[in-house]
Parts: sequence; structure tokens; C-alpha cells
Amino acid sequence: MPATAVERELIRVRAKPRGRSDIVVRVVSVAALTLIGCVTSGPYVWVDDYAAPPVPAEKSTVLAPGELITIRVYQQPDMSTKTRVRNDGKVSVPFLNDIDAAGLTPVQLAQVLQTRLKEYINTPVVTISLDDPRPLSIPVTGEVVKPGVVLLDPGSGILAAIASASGLSPFATWNRIFVIRQVPAPPVRIRFDYHDLQAGDRKSLQFQLRAGDAVVVE
Repeated sequence: MPATAVERELIRVRAKPRGRSDIVVRVVSVAALTLIGCVTSGPYVWVDDYAAPPVPAEKSTVLAPGELITIRVYQQPDMSTKTRVRNDGKVSVPFLNDIDAAGLTPVQLAQVLQTRLKEYINTPVVTISLDDPRPLSIPVTGEVVKPGVVLLDPGSGILAAIASASGLSPFATWNRIFVIRQVPAPPVRIRFDYHDLQAGDRKSLQFQLRAGDAVVVE
């Protein structure tokens, strides 16, 4: 029985010699491909008929290492700062030193800082803005030139994902491009036509990939 595109890609990822610099990406690739393999067949919905559920704010803005944030303390410029979330998940804040930030939303972190800053000023008001969002990690598998996990800017769509995988392979079926959306559950398969994307179809081009999505080209 011939191997599926997902199975072929799993073999390729596992067989490729491991370098220390990309071992994390490969682990992510194998895990993502395993999940994709469970939902690459069955019912689907065309993008024209798909109504995307809203993303809860607390899910879309959780802070992670590497992100740049601006902390503003109202009328306290010496306590305000621009800082990056370190690999240990902490940020450096004037007067407070290191504060845990990764895994919190900007609002939650602001509340933590307001509580801590009460030691220095009365009724501190803290706001936090995200200046440098982390990229999306999107698995792109199947009939593309370079399957694997690609890094995309937030708000990117299908064309950006396919371009980052070096385009469609000669064996791709142009109207069988799917986004596997696993969050929120249950997973849904959203179908696209590459000709529509090239022609500027509004609904296709307005579709934005989200964290947890995967692209499969058959």
C-alpha cells in the first residue's frame, strides 16, 4: 500500500541527520505531522462557507520568550521601560528587578506590576503593549517543494505559507489545499483553491492562519 504524503514526510523528517541547531524544529515537525495525519481525510468546508470563531483575547496575547513589550506606568517615566521577555520567561523592570512574564497576558502582567509597585507609589496604573509579536509556526505538508514547519508573521495567509515551503510540487492538486484548524476543538478541514488565491478571491485572501493551524496540500 503506497505511503501517504504525511507518512512520506514523517519518514523524511525522522531519517534526516540531526543537527543541534534544528533539533527542536524537527521534534515540532514530527509532533505536528502526527496530529495532522489524524485529520487529513473526511468532511471539509470550503473557505467561502467557513465562519471563523473569535479567538479569546487571553489566548491570542499570551506572552512568550523573545517578545518585546513596553511597560508604561502612568506619570512615572522612571518606572516605565521597554524590555524583551528573556528565555527564562522573566522581564527586567525598574525598581522590581526580574518579574515572571511568560504565560501571562499583558493585562495579567500589568496587574502583577501594579500590586508590586504599591510598595513605591500609591495606586499605580500600568499598561503593557506588545511591540514585537512572535512568529507563527505553521506545519506545511504534502505536495509542496519543501515540507516542514515554516515561520510566518502574525496575520499571514495560505499564499505566504505555501511560498515559505517553496511553492507547490508538480504533483499538487490545485483545488485540494486544506488548512487543518485544531483550535478550538473539534478540528475542522478548510478547503482552498489555488486558482482562487492567485485570482485575488477576497474570502481566500482574507483568511488568516492562527497558532495551531497546519496546511496540507494534496
